[in-house]
Amino acid sequence: MEDKLVIRGIEFKSRLWVGTGKYKDFIETKEAIEVSGADVVTVAVRRVNVIDRKSENLLDYIDPKRYKILPNTAGCYTVEDALRYSRLAREAGISDFIKLEVIGDEKTLFPDVCGLLKATEILAKEGFIVFPYTNDDPIIAKRLVDAGAAAVMPLAAPIGSGLGIRNPYNMKIILEQATVPVIVDAGVGTASDVAIAMELGCDGVLLNTAIAGAKDPIAMAGAMKHAVIAGRLAYKAGRIPKKLYATASSPIEGML
Repeated sequence: MEDKLVIRGIEFKSRLWVGTGKYKDFIETKEAIEVSGADVVTVAVRRVNVIDRKSENLLDYIDPKRYKILPNTAGCYTVEDALRYSRLAREAGISDFIKLEVIGDEKTLFPDVCGLLKATEILAKEGFIVFPYTNDDPIIAKRLVDAGAAAVMPLAAPIGSGLGIRNPYNMKIILEQATVPVIVDAGVGTASDVAIAMELGCDGVLLNTAIAGAKDPIAMAGAMKHAVIAGRLAYKAGRIPKKLYATASSPIEGML
């Protein structure tokens, strides 16, 4: 109960953060978020109406007093666009948080790390709490921290791929050198992927498609909630070492 996620002095109730895209409607979005237990909800400023309060608005279904709204710059391919939508979100009174995406390739949706570093530095200096979506490169992760990132968000695999963590070894290096929280972002497909991320020692997981694209999004939201909890508990408990040969689970000393 005391093992809480704290970033820049802000306490988070859940280590599972969720997105709002790809659901059939806002009602399903709301229900899935509630079942997930998440208290951080990310929204794409370019794609989801959260600024114009005169028309149907996602925030009519997701109470900003109950959830921490994390605007993101999904769909931004230039530093200038990412900066513009970050500032729009803050000016609209949504949040000083920003999940920063500067996409470098339309097919893979991998980040433009040069642009990402530049945008992170600018926004951090402007007082934003920056959560940059990056690849699983330990060097870039370190440089993002140096640029002012409040956390780093390496991908497990390409966005929406559902492949799970493709390079756990890079992830371990990022975790070993991290001086800020590490939150896996993108590419998980099911509860076991989430548990693996948490067992590696990641501080949290942000996902969207794995829930919204499931056959039963509400049930999957519940599965993800429990996977985060189980994975974190397993990490804290400390797993047994892996061995090539069997080891008897019952002692033979003292037996006739």
